This record gives sequence, structure tokens and C-alpha cells, in this order.
Amino acid sequence: MSEKKGLFRQNKKPKYYSLDRILKHNAIYNVIIGERSNGKTYSVLKYAINEYFNGNGGELAIIRRWQEDVRGQRASGIFNAILENGEVKKLSNGEYEGIHYYAGKFYFCNYDEQRKPIYNIDTDLFAHAFALSATEHNKSIAFPRIKTILFDEFITRGTYLPDEFILFMNTISTIVRQRSNVKIFMLGNTVNKYCPYFAEMGLSHIQKMKQGSIDVYTYGSSPLTVAVEYCSSLNNSKDSDIYFAFDNPKLKMITEGSWELDIYPHCPVKFTPKDIIFIYFIIFDGQIYQCEIVEKDGEMFTYIHIKTTPLQDEDNDIIYSLEHSHKMNWSRSIYKPTNEIMKKILYFFQVDKVFYQNNEVGDAINNYLNIAKKL
Repeated sequence: MSEKKGLFRQNKKPKYYSLDRILKHNAIYNVIIGERSNGKTYSVLKYAINEYFNGNGGELAIIRRWQEDVRGQRASGIFNAILENGEVKKLSNGEYEGIHYYAGKFYFCNYDEQRKPIYNIDTDLFAHAFALSATEHNKSIAFPRIKTILFDEFITRGTYLPDEFILFMNTISTIVRQRSNVKIFMLGNTVNKYCPYFAEMGLSHIQKMKQGSIDVYTYGSSPLTVAVEYCSSLNNSKDSDIYFAFDNPKLKMITEGSWELDIYPHCPVKFTPKDIIFIYFIIFDGQIYQCEIVEKDGEMFTYIHIKTTPLQDEDNDIIYSLEHSHKMNWSRSIYKPTNEIMKKILYFFQVDKVFYQNNEVGDAINNYLNIAKKL
């Protein structure tokens, strides 16, 4: 009997993400974050195809950060899973079999005996590719038939473009023009708790959300609404999970949708307030971090923790913040010291003598440093 149960479990189909819950909120922006390979992108692509054939007849815009992601093989493979499952044939009632990519556009198509695509560039156009890094090239073009926008992988542990949110808004403006019938999906894996879009869109609660929850943001008297869903962990026990079974907490992002955090060094020794010889502050992503230079048993290091009270002396304390300030004691980049004290502060980062209250603090400071290096 137990053997039969085991076989039965193995044949059980894994669950994948569904848009059903977030669509009930009828929001203009739909922000969906969760584990990799849980079906987020698949669900939006399928939704767009269904809307084309059985809904509003609208086309799809696919937005990525870099132009390399919407060219060549990367672009051609966007619909691979959709095509493997025969979704185009099902949703088009047999009218089309596939989707063909050519020169920044995607066309519904059929295939001849040699599997070469057959399509009409005027009547079979379905989707358009956009890259934020090449926003300027599309400003003069009209896209009146686009009614669904997909911005995939908007969260990154890599580099955001300068003023990326503005580039994104410019792209949205280029597409929607004077219309209000466009639905926008922003999909992200839980790879980084810091994302400039969160602050720019006023998504103040996103980092405290529980998996499976949906928050809806409104903006005064404006009809604008943003729904944010933190996907439930599907607990599929996917076959591929065997490759990620190592005892490494960062892998939970891949298999469960937990936020990815690096492992950062914690304080190696106990110390008292009398061991602190200098204090400065870093303000990043709405949080104040207190940075203490400690001398203990003949050794020196920096310890950084969250400050739970307001700054006491903003006119004299050394403060690092990405925001511009006219005050001489404020600096945007820790990598551009303007006096001897700031040089000594930077030294501890250069020789890896910085320790953190916890991994979340370490991750926040690491995100600040990555931005500060480029200033």
C-alpha cells in the first residue's frame, strides 16, 4: 500500500502560480514577487494570449532592462514553455500553432513541412519587445493596440540603470499615450529586498509582506491602483529541487520564494560603549544605520546596526546618504572621502574589517555601497 502511495505522489502535478487572485483587484499595476520558476511569467504570457483571442484583442508589450534580453535567442525563447504546452493552438482554437520572433516583434504563426514559420507581418502581430536601456528609440512610434504590458525581472541583484524608474515611466508613456485601458504586470524574483521601484511607487509595506498576501495601494483622489502580491510558496517538491538541497539559506529564494540574503560577518567580540571611538551614520532606503568604529584588545573594526532613534546632530555628525545635501558633513558616496576622518572610515571597508548586526543590515549596506561606487 505504501508503495502505491509513493507512486501516486510522484504522479501528482506540481502547482504553479495563478493570476486569479490579483486580477480580482482590477488594479492598473500588478506587482508580483516570488520564487523563481513558479509560473509568474507563464501566467502573464498566457493571459495576454487569451486576451488577444478571447478578450480585448490587444497586443502585448514585453519590457526588459537590457537590450540583450530582447534580442536573438533570448527573445526567441520567451514563449518556449507556452509553445511546448500547446497554449497558442488551444487559445486560438487551432488558428495558429506557434509564435515567431523577428526584429523586435512577435507574430502568431503556423509552420510548413520544414518547420519554417508562416505568418503575415500585418495581420499576425502579437507582441513588441522594449528595452529600458534603449528607451529613446521608441518615443516617436505609436502602439495603439497594446493593452497588456509585462515588465519581467524588474528586481535585480545587479545594476539598475541611472534614473531607471523614469525610463520605465517614459516607456509606459510611449505605449499608453492618452489611453487608460492598459494593464501592467511587473514580475520579480525575491533576489534583493532593495529595489528603487518600491520607493518610487510608494510600496512602503512590501518588505514586511507575508507570503500569500496581496496589498493594494491607492494614491489620493487619483484612480491609480497598484496591487502587490507576494506569492505563496508552492511547496511543489519539484524534481529540480534535488539540485538545490544544499544547506545554504540563500537557496530558499529559488525553492521557496524567501528573500535572498548573502551571509555577512557578525560582530566577532563583545564590546561596551567605552570601546567605541567614533560614530557615523548611513541613511539608505528610508533606514538609518549607526556605524561604530570600535577599538578592543588592540584591534579596530567597524560595527553597523540599525539606529532606532532619530539623528541627534545632523549638522555635525558624518552622514552618508544618496540624497543631495548642502551640508558639508553629509556625503553621498563613502568612496569619495573629503577629509582624513572619511579616509579612515573607508579604510575599514577596504580591508574587510566591517561587521553587521544581521544579514539584513549587511545586505542593505552592500546595496548602498554598490550604488555609491558608481557615483
